[in-house]
Order: sequence, then C-alpha cells, then structure tokens
Amino acid sequence: MTHFLFDGFDTAPVTILLAHGAGASMDSPSMTATAKALGTAGFQVARFEFHYMAARRYGHRKPPPRAETVNPEYIKAIADLRARGVTGKLIIGGKSMGGRVASMVADEMFEKGEIVGLVCLGYPFHPPGRPEQLRTKHLLDLKTPTLIFQGTRDEFGTKDEVATYGLSPAIEVVWLEDGDHDLKPRKAISGFSTGDHLKTVAETIKIRMAG
Repeated sequence: MTHFLFDGFDTAPVTILLAHGAGASMDSPSMTATAKALGTAGFQVARFEFHYMAARRYGHRKPPPRAETVNPEYIKAIADLRARGVTGKLIIGGKSMGGRVASMVADEMFEKGEIVGLVCLGYPFHPPGRPEQLRTKHLLDLKTPTLIFQGTRDEFGTKDEVATYGLSPAIEVVWLEDGDHDLKPRKAISGFSTGDHLKTVAETIKIRMAG
C-alpha cells in the first residue's frame, strides 16, 4: 500500500494527489508549502513517494530512474488512494518529474473517469542547458484538462521556448513572475513571495478545475 501524507480536510469535495520531483522528497519544504497552500484553499492533498525516493529514507541512495519507468507506481497510488476511501473528484500532478509522470498516465486515467484534471508544478520541458532534449511529445495531443504552473526564471523551460512547443489546447500554462523551478521568486525584484505564487496556484486550480 502506498504511504501518503495528507493535508487539508478529508471531507473536501476535491482531492489533489501530488508526486515529488527527482531530487527532493515528498516532505521537502517546497512540497510541504505547496500542500499547505492547497489545503488552505479547501482541497484535500495527498502526497506520496516513488520507491527510489522512499528507499533513501532507509539509507539506499538510488538515483532517479527514467520517468516513464515509474508510471505504474503513479497508477497504483491512485488505486491505493481510492482503496483508502478517498472519493469525489481527483486531480493528479506533482513537482517537476512528479508532474511529468502524472502527465504520462493522465489520459488513461481521465478516459476511465478516475481523474478530472492534471496539475504540473514546474514542468521539466527539457534538462537545463539542453533545450533540444524536449519532453513534450505526449503533451501535443493531451486530452486531460491541464494546468502547468511555470516560473518565468525556470531553466527547464522559458516562456519564449514554451511558446514554440505547440502544446495541446487542453493545457493552460500559468506563468508566475520571476519564479524559479520551485516557483520561488526574488521578492526584492518581483514584489512577490513564494506564498503569493502558491496562493495563485491554489486559487487558479479552484477556479478552473474544482467547479
């Protein structure tokens, strides 16, 4: 059974399932702040870890696997969440690699009626400094209603680059001013705090997907 961390209210009509990025755990400061912001906005939030990350808690230092190899783990997490009695609308997603994995299983789950949407927090469109190595092929004809929240300083995909990708019309990219890959802005430059951006994330999901 998948181990989950829960935030928000178990009576919430919409649950958001989040996976972590390649290098940081489900209880990293960034993931925790995001889950708290979503919980405050009225969602139930469930976080989980892929096996390689969970193994690190026991001293097994495993590198991140190829993202597509953990697709079955994400599908199992959805089933395990339902098995725990979580009902109602479900949105899946995650931070960086976690969002990418969710995006690769989204259409299968959406067509089955398991989920209502997809949320990616800092999508890794390409490795930093290697814009030619795109991870967008499956995003061109994605059918699941999708929100991608991207900082304008994100090295994994800039605003100018993303504008050329021809993403599916089901995808809306929401740009967060001066945000880095963790959506964190420099307040002295942008006037925004990380909390401001996370509130925008939560409120946008509420308006677009939780109606």
